[in-house]
Amino acid sequence: MNGSTAPSPWLPTAPCTPGRCAAHTEDGAGDPFERGAGARAERAALPLAVARLLAGTGTVLLGVLLAPIAGLLPVAARLALVRCWVRAVVRAFGVRVRHTGATGATPGPLLVVANHVSWLDIPIVAAVLPGRMVAKTEVRSWPVLGPLAALGGTVFVDRDRLKALPGTVRDVTGALSRGGRVIVFPEGSTWCGRARGRFRPAAFQSALDAGCAVLPLRIDYRPTGSAAYVGDDPLGASLWRVVTTRRIVATVRTAAPLPSGRYPDRRALAAAAQQAVAHLDVVQRAVAKESANLPPLSVHQRDSSRPAAASSSRTPS
Repeated sequence: MNGSTAPSPWLPTAPCTPGRCAAHTEDGAGDPFERGAGARAERAALPLAVARLLAGTGTVLLGVLLAPIAGLLPVAARLALVRCWVRAVVRAFGVRVRHTGATGATPGPLLVVANHVSWLDIPIVAAVLPGRMVAKTEVRSWPVLGPLAALGGTVFVDRDRLKALPGTVRDVTGALSRGGRVIVFPEGSTWCGRARGRFRPAAFQSALDAGCAVLPLRIDYRPTGSAAYVGDDPLGASLWRVVTTRRIVATVRTAAPLPSGRYPDRRALAAAAQQAVAHLDVVQRAVAKESANLPPLSVHQRDSSRPAAASSSRTPS
């Protein structure tokens, strides 16, 4: 994805394209989820967009400069610092993050698997569940974000070399066996958020070999098109689309962990994780549809409303 060279025939590909799927204007026709979330992508004023771009890239560069110092800290302190930093990066680019579900309820090693929509997925998941990412080798050469990914311990996958895949699986298994948390996007390519791909089973072998649980996670953006990073979309164009959108909200939902030992092989485990992520989408759309059909709250009802449940929170501003 997102490159000028033709992909290998064995690689997963999405039908999503920048012109069709990544746009500033959406009316959410026929989609109660889009309409209920106020999905029209209003443009931000040019000075605000430029300020966001400068603030976001500046915050990323600050993290790169401080990374050697952070590496000297104890693991717990380093993870806390990384979490605060990625939250600041996302916030600087004008994106708000909400998350629901228990993010720290599963102790020990954990393979986190999520749908893949955008380059934003990486800092957004890191803001909720810090861990080592698995990403394509092209990310290493990205300006600003590439060096940061390398410093963060990202496991890079050479998607053009099928023979390199067993080595990547061994690397992920090793990280999990040492008690770490690894984040994988098993669709193998970005999808626009309206459609989704099949979960490829290779990464799930690592969870079986390490004997750890799998945590399914779903990422949704509203408006959808502004965050989508698909096809041959240049990174610069995607960055500009993000900062020029008046408001992007990313919602992260986690399902119950799946004990890998309950599944006979990686294909069954991958299918179960994919079903869990799809179920999170179905539940959210049902809630959005019901909310869209409710009458507006009266003044009395607004005054007497209570805060959201403790399982749902937003990252600090």
